[in-house]
Amino acid sequence: MTGFPALFHKEMLRFWKVVVQTVVAPVVTALLYLLIFSHVLEDHVEPFPGVSYTRFLIPGLVMMSMLQNAFANSSSSLIQSKMQGNIVFVLLSPLSYLGFFLAYLGAAVIRGLVVGLGVWAVTLWFVPWQTPHPGWLLAYALLACAMLGAIGILAGIWAEKYDQLAAFQNFLILPLTFLSGVFYSIHSLPGFWQAVSHFNPVFYLIDGFRYAFVGHADTDPWLGLLVGGGCFVAISAFTLMLLRSGYKLRH
Repeated sequence: MTGFPALFHKEMLRFWKVVVQTVVAPVVTALLYLLIFSHVLEDHVEPFPGVSYTRFLIPGLVMMSMLQNAFANSSSSLIQSKMQGNIVFVLLSPLSYLGFFLAYLGAAVIRGLVVGLGVWAVTLWFVPWQTPHPGWLLAYALLACAMLGAIGILAGIWAEKYDQLAAFQNFLILPLTFLSGVFYSIHSLPGFWQAVSHFNPVFYLIDGFRYAFVGHADTDPWLGLLVGGGCFVAISAFTLMLLRSGYKLRH
């Protein structure tokens, strides 16, 4: 693990040097979503009794931003290193595959949390600070960023060019996030689509995170923590196995 701090520091500098692109831009995008959807639906939708649509929407936008940016950080870093050829300097160093994994994962988690904090900060203009369950907020924020950071590492290992990574994001990550209840409660869906939503692990992350903000959820937050934790462990174990074998990295 002696090389871990150096690689982690390098990954932190990588996204912090272009903070306008990696942090400010996602915050502005989330703010635009909030302005448009809250303006259109605030007076027409009450997802939970006594909960305004804007207050319902904010935790979904915060979580969506964290998920997408945690994934983008680890996946884009790996694919850029592979395309530019400088991944060889990391692979030739006496760095364990576990240290390699944790460095990329840690930087992805930090970027996701920073973006989420930025989105939450700008939404304070619309809804005052109310978090009845801060413990759940922290648990779900860390779990969500770690899970998508691990998926990003997996995608970066698998992809051989930028369009493959873009396909991974457009056909897997975006549908999972947009169809997970960010903009709606699944109780507003027909029975069949409610059942389908329960097979989406991202739904549990957003639902549990929303519970921390509004005190209402579509499912038990303990169940969401179990599903999210199980997915993270499975994805991490599979990714570590690929790193250990050198799949598409050393061969």
